[in-house]
Amino acid sequence: MYEKILEILRSALEELNVAAVDGVTNDDLLEISLYGDAGVFDSMYLVSFLTLVEDALADEYDVEVVLASERALSRMVSPFSSVRRLVDFVAEELGVAGAAPASAATTP
Repeated sequence: MYEKILEILRSALEELNVAAVDGVTNDDLLEISLYGDAGVFDSMYLVSFLTLVEDALADEYDVEVVLASERALSRMVSPFSSVRRLVDFVAEELGVAGAAPASAATTP
């Protein structure tokens, strides 16, 4: 599941890079700081990024996940502080939602 989530995050990042003047390098994807003092996104880009990720998660896992939730915002360490933390948070949220890949749900 972690690899698929990482792939979704990478794809969303690449999609945003197309529109950005200064693209974000994803050489060491897990260590990228997304938001905050050292973050690569301002608040608008973070919202766009999270929307792309939520849409991809809905397509892949057939569940609705809201990443900018009270649960995320109330954490001592923000899940948006790095890609690594976001991957962990997404996996946790998918577990809460009881998600399985949509492709697995259609196989007999």
